[in-house]
Amino acid sequence: MFTGIVRERGRVTAIDGGDDGVRLRVVAPATAAAAPALGDSIAIGGVCLTVVAIDGDELAFDAVPETLSRTSLGRLAAGDEVNVEPALRAGEPLGGHVVQGHVDGVGSVRSVEPEGDGRRIWIDAPQDMLRYCIEKGSVAVDGVSLTVAALDDDGFAIALIPHTLAETTLGALGEGDSVNLEVDILAKYVERLLPSTMGR
Repeated sequence: MFTGIVRERGRVTAIDGGDDGVRLRVVAPATAAAAPALGDSIAIGGVCLTVVAIDGDELAFDAVPETLSRTSLGRLAAGDEVNVEPALRAGEPLGGHVVQGHVDGVGSVRSVEPEGDGRRIWIDAPQDMLRYCIEKGSVAVDGVSLTVAALDDDGFAIALIPHTLAETTLGALGEGDSVNLEVDILAKYVERLLPSTMGR
């Protein structure tokens, strides 16, 4: 489990493979310094991945076709930055919201506009995801826990403060960029439970 509070920006050093799967290598000094073990879960760009190799500050992960089809990981290239968050440890504060790292789909940045000291970003999202979004509800964008600021028929807006812009990859987003999206898991459970209780 994750919180959507990004701990550092890592840098992709290599991505090898194709549609049948890729091995992603990421340099993440702060995360590596915490001594992750083989088999640990780490969110890369909001995607929960398993550490399969460690070489100093470089961590390696495998992404299978299911992961590549639901996320933007296959579009990464050497030199790209990614948001990195180790899994939440027992006793640590839940600073964002419950994030699983199970990406629901890929959205597209519609617009980026200055708003005071921050920015307002509109993201077009798949219709089957939008039904789980509510104004002031939670959503994870590339692994960052955010609040839905507004909604329309095609997507939602997020309002980013200067700290988020500086500390995550969201500060580099531009029109047309792809982002990994994960809706609030609580909304999914509510939807699943409602039909079974409506007749009681």
